[in-house]
Amino acid sequence: EVGEPFKEEKAVAKYLRFNCPTKSTNMMGHRVDYFIASKAVDCLLDSKWAKAKKGEEALFTTRESVVDYCNRLLKKQFFHRALKVMKMKPDKDTKKEKEKGKAESGKEEEKKSKKESGKDEKTKKEKEKEKKKDGEKDECKKDDTPGTPKKKETKRKFKLEPHEDQIFLDGNEVYVWIYDPVHFKTFAMGLVLVIAVIAATLFPLWPAEMRVGVYYLSVGAGCFVASILLLAVARCILFLIIWLITGGRHHFWFLPNLTADVGFIDSFRPLYTHEYKGPKADLKKEEKAESKKQQKYDSEEKSDSEKKEEEDGKTEGTRNSGTDGSGGERHSDTDSDRREDDRSQHSSGNGNDFEMITKEELEQQTDEGDCEEEEEEDTESGPSHGKS
Repeated sequence: EVGEPFKEEKAVAKYLRFNCPTKSTNMMGHRVDYFIASKAVDCLLDSKWAKAKKGEEALFTTRESVVDYCNRLLKKQFFHRALKVMKMKPDKDTKKEKEKGKAESGKEEEKKSKKESGKDEKTKKEKEKEKKKDGEKDECKKDDTPGTPKKKETKRKFKLEPHEDQIFLDGNEVYVWIYDPVHFKTFAMGLVLVIAVIAATLFPLWPAEMRVGVYYLSVGAGCFVASILLLAVARCILFLIIWLITGGRHHFWFLPNLTADVGFIDSFRPLYTHEYKGPKADLKKEEKAESKKQQKYDSEEKSDSEKKEEEDGKTEGTRNSGTDGSGGERHSDTDSDRREDDRSQHSSGNGNDFEMITKEELEQQTDEGDCEEEEEEDTESGPSHGKS
């Protein structure tokens, strides 16, 4: 025989009930809440009973002490141990799997016969397999990165059944709650609701001023609700009128978030939305796509032209290095070329073959010729003196 629980045991069980993480499921046709033993032990080790008070020792010092105390709670029927039973797949699914296995085996035999027929097909398939492996490696790398979302793991369904051995064990064991106390918040909300109902029934006994004020408040609230309903209907009518007149090209919504699942202020923002769904919109989309393609082609052409320019620069550099040796001889020829150009400018001034020359210009030319002859003689005499 088990006696009634003490106040301390009720307090510990209440703390565990509202602070230990629980899940709900069906058991024997009833909806129940269950928890895992290891999480319950961790929860009690973090509670106030695990801290020593002045002149008193802590109630929970180790995990073993928590397990012993939970065994006491189990005996006093705060919770009981349950067994997880995994749900098996029906026979239809097994038959389908067998049929799939047979079909796959037949396909494998066909593949073997095809492989024997030609070696070229083998090489192609090997290349495809290598590509698939590379793609799988890339996908694995993407999955390993911290920013990529992970795939959801498939959870196996199970059901709970009563366990024969009613013992509390620290681990992944499942325990179903029997103790279901009322939370303080639910108690307070229920009390407020009861008081409101009683006050509404005693409305004729209220003072006259309060009754008039409540009357005007109720009328204002009713008008506000009616105005919102009328706005919701009017915006739909306005949308239909504009849609019919424009042949479905213009989509105009007044207060688009009025009936959306948003806050009170956000339901009135934005004031309106407008969308044009006509041939021009399609043309704009096509133009954008073409412009993107042209940009890609231009970038590719630029890269090719830059490569060619670099190659041309290299070849010119090699040519210039080869022609540096003959630069001295070319400088000597440029003096005679300049003189011929100066003389030709006089003859090609007005497009005529000959021009009139004054006496002063003839004298200047003769003087320049004499000076040049003297300079040539000096240059010839210079090296002869050196030889002597």
